[in-house]
Amino acid sequence: MSSPSLRALGLMSGTSVDGVDVALIETDGEQVRSFGSFLTMAYADDVRRLIRAAFGAEQPVDAATAAGRAVTDAHIAAVERWSQESGVALATLDVIGFHGQTITHRPERRFTWQIGDGAALARAAGVKVVSDLRIADVKAGGQGAPLVPVYHAALAHDLPKPLAVVNIGGVGNVTWIGADGSLLAFDTGPGNGPIDDWCARRAGLRFDRDGALAAAGRVDRARVERFSEHRYFAVKPPKSLDRGDFNDSWAEGLSVADGAATLTRGTARAIALAARHFPAPAVQWVISGGGARNPTLLKSIAAETHSKVVTADSLGWNGDALEAQAFAFLAVRSLRGLPITFPGTTGAPRAMTGGKVDLP
Repeated sequence: MSSPSLRALGLMSGTSVDGVDVALIETDGEQVRSFGSFLTMAYADDVRRLIRAAFGAEQPVDAATAAGRAVTDAHIAAVERWSQESGVALATLDVIGFHGQTITHRPERRFTWQIGDGAALARAAGVKVVSDLRIADVKAGGQGAPLVPVYHAALAHDLPKPLAVVNIGGVGNVTWIGADGSLLAFDTGPGNGPIDDWCARRAGLRFDRDGALAAAGRVDRARVERFSEHRYFAVKPPKSLDRGDFNDSWAEGLSVADGAATLTRGTARAIALAARHFPAPAVQWVISGGGARNPTLLKSIAAETHSKVVTADSLGWNGDALEAQAFAFLAVRSLRGLPITFPGTTGAPRAMTGGKVDLP
């Protein structure tokens, strides 16, 4: 007999530090019964600066404490605004899945830190909150990332397989789903992070809107070839990255447009190189996250993978909401004691559940 569905709200703030995504789903933690409204609330510039100042912290310091308070307040405000705009009372929710904001991810030292106070969020919203979903996996020797694969598998239930689902945030990650439902997942390499950093440093832009800057430039092929020899790409999964593990320095010396074009092609090359680790070739690649809105990057991925590339939105998924939805899904799985990480996704020693529950 199937379990009853819960109304779960998922909150996600990725390594791009854009803001807070809020999404509602109804799920029993195995199937998604329905999708609800979605909202993105951008971080204020001062909050973004506080978070960036805390990157790399491994113990409570003033920067991390201030950033933690700011992240918590931003998530509370986002949840309240979502409720007002969607017309859904918070009292009707069963659980909130709260990712928090990653400031440091060093699984090789069995350490990961997502700032944000789940207990404070539970009190403010009056709803049970599940947070710290990565920690148990990392402490057990897993990579703690990516966490979304089990949700990808639920969404892709009826699609032809093998299938690759790539989320492109600050870092890129892929979920390979086999014909038998088996999962392999890992971080592919840089996502939008180096492109965003380049645009900020060299063009005064937060990101390359519509890939326009990259489209205006020429790719330095020799640099892309050298980049593709980075040792990370040859490492067998499981593997994961910190936002700062890849940067834009390898484009230094190029013009603004050529640097954007070259970094964009590098992100696509990193995604294509992931295929060397797949047990069987993917029949199509599904792209979600911020990178799915960059036509230049999508064309580059198609050229690099020599495969059919589609956006998550074209399948009827909400690519922008997908990660927030995933944390709603994971929160329900956590409450039910179902696994959220697996040997094939994080390198965990066994299928593991995780998460900390805070009551209102």
